[in-house]
Amino acid sequence: MDNSFFGYNFGVNAKHFNTLELPKILERLTSYCSFQVSADLARALEPSTDVVEVRRCLAETTQARAALAANDSLTIGGARDVREVVAHASRGGVLEPQELLDVRDTLISGRNVQRAMSRLSGLYPELSAVTNMIEPCAALVNEITRCIDEKGEVRDTASPALGDIRRNVRVVHDRLMQKLQRLVTDSGTSSYLQEAIITQRGGRYVIPVKSDFKGRIPGLIHDQSASGLTLFIEPLATLELNNEWRELQLAEEREVRKVLANLSDLVSADSSFITRTVVALAQFDLALAKAKYADATRASAPAIVDAKGAVAQRSIHLQQARHPLLNPQTVVPIDVLLDANTRVLVITGPNTGGKTVALKTIGLLVLMSQCGLHVPAESATLPVFEDVLADIGDEQSIEQSLSTFSAHMTNLVSFLGNVNARSLALLDELGAGTDPAEGAALARAILEYLLKTNAFCMIATHYPELKAWAYMTEGAANASVAFDYETLRPLYKLTIGLPGRSNAFAIAQRLGLLHEILAQAQAYVDNGDARAEDMLAEIAKIQRQLESAREAAHRAQHEAERNADRMRERLSAIDDERKQMLAEAREDALREVEALRAEVRRLRARIVSAGGSLEEVKSIEKDVDTLQAAPPLPAQTDVDKRLAPLIGRRPIQVNDLVRVKTLGTDGIVSAIAGDEADVQVGRMRTRVRLSDLERSHRARASAEEVAQAEAERYPNVDRPVSPGMELDLRGLTGEEGVARLEDYLDRAARAALPFVRIIHGKGTGALRRAIRNAIKTNPLVKSFETGQEGEGGDGVTVIKLNVS
Repeated sequence: MDNSFFGYNFGVNAKHFNTLELPKILERLTSYCSFQVSADLARALEPSTDVVEVRRCLAETTQARAALAANDSLTIGGARDVREVVAHASRGGVLEPQELLDVRDTLISGRNVQRAMSRLSGLYPELSAVTNMIEPCAALVNEITRCIDEKGEVRDTASPALGDIRRNVRVVHDRLMQKLQRLVTDSGTSSYLQEAIITQRGGRYVIPVKSDFKGRIPGLIHDQSASGLTLFIEPLATLELNNEWRELQLAEEREVRKVLANLSDLVSADSSFITRTVVALAQFDLALAKAKYADATRASAPAIVDAKGAVAQRSIHLQQARHPLLNPQTVVPIDVLLDANTRVLVITGPNTGGKTVALKTIGLLVLMSQCGLHVPAESATLPVFEDVLADIGDEQSIEQSLSTFSAHMTNLVSFLGNVNARSLALLDELGAGTDPAEGAALARAILEYLLKTNAFCMIATHYPELKAWAYMTEGAANASVAFDYETLRPLYKLTIGLPGRSNAFAIAQRLGLLHEILAQAQAYVDNGDARAEDMLAEIAKIQRQLESAREAAHRAQHEAERNADRMRERLSAIDDERKQMLAEAREDALREVEALRAEVRRLRARIVSAGGSLEEVKSIEKDVDTLQAAPPLPAQTDVDKRLAPLIGRRPIQVNDLVRVKTLGTDGIVSAIAGDEADVQVGRMRTRVRLSDLERSHRARASAEEVAQAEAERYPNVDRPVSPGMELDLRGLTGEEGVARLEDYLDRAARAALPFVRIIHGKGTGALRRAIRNAIKTNPLVKSFETGQEGEGGDGVTVIKLNVS
C-alpha cells in the first residue's frame, strides 16, 4: 500500500529507526487497531519534526485516553476497508450485495462515531477534528438499506418490476409443483418411478423414472444415475411450465442486476466521500490504539520543548523511563535529567551493565514522542529533533570486508557531516575495535566536533580518557551504570554526574585470582590512576548511602503524608458523626417534649374531670418547660422517670412506640383488635398479643416515623403504572426498535421494575446488535445478559435496571 496516501513517507533515517527498534513498537501498536486501514497507518507512522504537529498528535492521544476512560466501549464498530470496492464501482463495476452492505455498515459506523464525538467536541477537540471529516452519506445508506436485507438478499420492494416478477415466479412455481406432485402420486404412473420425489437437474424440475419404463412417461431425459437404473425425466406435461418458470428466473436475475447496478452508481457518485470517511475512521481508530497502548505500558504524555529555541530552554528529562520492549516485570527504570547546558553525556561502566539499553531507551522514547505516542516513564520533557542518529551494535560485515571498527566508522561518516543543533546522536563504544590510544583520540575528536554543532550526544565507552575529558569540558557530563561487587552483577541503574570506575581488579579478586598476580598487576597501574579509582569507589559508596537515605526519607515522608491524610479523614468523619448525633438527639428531644406536653394535657383533663389536685400536673408542666429550654440530650431525663409511671398506666394505642418482647426489637403499633395488635417492624408487619408488648418511654411515634412505616407497608402506592415486564420489538427496524426501547426503559425505571425482558428475535442479528449497542450507553441499565434457554435464548435480552 502507498503510505503517501495517508501523508506519511519514510525518510533517510529508516536505518536509525530500525537500530532503535521503532518498527517493533509500531507493530505492537497495530495489535490495538480494529481494522486493516488503521493498522497500515500505524506501521507507516514516522516521527514528525514539526513541534506544533508533535504537540497536536500527543494531545490527540491524551484525549483518546480520556475518552476511553469515560466510555470503554468507544469503537469504530463494523467499519471495513471498502476503498477497493468503491474504486471498482467508480470504474463502472457492479457491486455484490455483501459489498454494498459493507459500504453501508462502514458509513453507519462513521455516522455513529461522529454523533458520539460531536457531543463531546469541547472536551476532545483534536478527536472531534478527525471525526468531523466523516461524510455520513445518509441518502446512500438509506437506499442500500431499502434495497438489500441483512441476509444480503435484494428485497422484493427494491423496484416495482422486481416485485411483480417475483410474485409471478411464486405463482408459476406453485403451479409447476402441483402438476409434478399429481404425476408422482398418480396410481397409473407411480409404479414407473424409482422414488416418489421431485428433484432438479440443470435448473429444471425432473422425476426419477426406472430405466425399464422410460417410454411410459413421455418427456426429456436430463440425466441418469451412476448405475444406469434411474433416468431423470422432465415430463412433457410440465415442459411449458418449466420453461415459463425458468424465463421468470432469468428476468428476476436481470432485474436484480439492474438494482445492484443502480446502487453501484450511487456508490461511485459518493466515492470521494466514502474514501474520506474510511481514512477518518482509520485515523480515529489509530488514536484509540495509541491510547490503549499507552494504558498497557503505563505511559505518560511527554512535555515538548522546541529544539530550535534558546539553548537554555532545551533539555532532556526522563524520570523512571523504561524500555517498552523489555519485560515490564523485570526492567529497571532509569532517570536521565540533563540540565540546559549539558550537550554531551559520556556513559561508562562494566559490560552488560545497561549502557546500550540506556542509549536505546532514550532514543526510542524520543522517536515515540515524535510519533504522537506516550512514553513509558513517570514524567518526560523532550525536544523535537530533526534527526535521531544511532551507531549502536556490532555492524562488521564479512561480505564487505569490514571490521567492527571500519563498520562503525562507515556509519559515522554517513551522518556526521549533517549533524546540527536539532540532532540527537547516540554512539555505542565510540572508537572501539582498534588501537586503544588511537581509538580514544578519535573518540575525543568526534565528541569535540559534535559539541561545537550544539547537538545532543550520548555515548557509551570504556575509555578512561573520555571520562576525564567529560569532567574537564563545559557542556559535557559523566554518567555511569551501577555494579554490585558482592554478586558481580550489574544493577542497570544510570547515575548522572559520576563516571563509572574500572571493575577489572575487583572482579578478578572476587573470582579468586592469585593475590600475587593481582598485586603485581596493581603495581603496574599509575599511582594517580589508582588513587582516582579509589576516590571514585568512595564517591560511589557515599552516593549509594545518600540515595538510600533519600529513599528512606522519601518513604517516611510518603508514609507520614498517608497517615496525615488518614487522620484528616478520620477527624472529618468523627466531626460529621458528632454533628449527626447532636442533630438526631435534638430532634429526638423535641419530639419527646411534644409527646410529653400532649400527655400532660390529656392527664390534666382527666385529673380535672375526676376532681383531683392540679399541683402534680403543674409540677410536671414546669419540668417539661425546663427540659425544652435545656440543651437536648439523648439520655433519659428526670422528667422521663417521673412520667414513666403515668405513661405505663395508659393502655397501648395506635402509633405507640413499643418493644416486642418475644422478638427483642422495636416497632410501631398500626392496629389493635381485642387483646392483639399489629406491629410494623421495619418492612415486616406482625401480629402479637398485647401482653407481649411494652411501651417505649417516648410513648408516641413521630409523624415522620408513622409515614415511613406506612411507606414500608405500602411501598408502591405512589409508583407510576408499570409498562409490563416484557417488550416485543420483532419486526421493527433497528432505529424503530431503539426508539421504542428507550421510551420503555424510562417508564420501567420510573415504575421501579428490577428487570425487564426485551424480545428482538434471532433473525440476522441486526436488531439484536442495535438493541444491545443502545443498552450499553443507557444510564438506566445496570447490566444485561442473553436470555436463558427457557426464556428465548439469543432472541431475548434480559436487562437489570438501576432502581432505588
